[in-house]
Amino acid sequence: MSRLHKEGHLVERIGWLRAAVLGANDGIISTASLILGVVSAAPSKEQALIAGVAGLVAGAMSMAAGEYVSVSSQSDTEQADLARERAELANDHDFEVDELAQIYVGRGVENELARQVARQLMAKDAIGAHARDELGISDISTARPIQAALTSAATFSIGALAPLLLTVLSPLGWTTWVVAAGSLLCLASLGMVGAKLGGASPLKPTLRVTFWGAFAMILTTAIGLAFGTLA
Repeated sequence: MSRLHKEGHLVERIGWLRAAVLGANDGIISTASLILGVVSAAPSKEQALIAGVAGLVAGAMSMAAGEYVSVSSQSDTEQADLARERAELANDHDFEVDELAQIYVGRGVENELARQVARQLMAKDAIGAHARDELGISDISTARPIQAALTSAATFSIGALAPLLLTVLSPLGWTTWVVAAGSLLCLASLGMVGAKLGGASPLKPTLRVTFWGAFAMILTTAIGLAFGTLA
């Protein structure tokens, strides 16, 4: 007799993993780019640190607000769909049974068996069955605005701390190189960790995040040099 066991699936991590990777990635890139731009325009570690700290606070709040608004919109849409589904269940229950059964038929279940499954599932939790199989809403994929907002703000702050610490620890005159190299190393590590947690191959995510990080830093450094020359 087989024993039941709980399986862990990588898709269960998608909600917090997306927010965490996005937050940390943005924290490193935006703060490092800001520091490099300031240092290139006016080589002062103090000014770069002030700009970096301001960028950390503003960025964390922006990430939290953006994620909350975005995911709340998704949640509002889900709730509207569920409300409409509840009304349809109350007004025409038999039609909803047929509708759910046809979904199972489309997946390869025989017609009569599909109707039996639909009736049994709806007898236990009608709205849950339609939410999952008709609307694609489940406990794994459902929108969680507060979780997304807090995760994004926290991981952005953690990511932003890396270039700030590199700025503090860098020798005089070497800030640009230390912050750039250290931040790219952090981004590469983040890409590998994100890929590992998501069960993907690490090469593409690592190259992708490193490329865009380097591009942003080169761009802001060039702008800083241009303004520093004009000043």
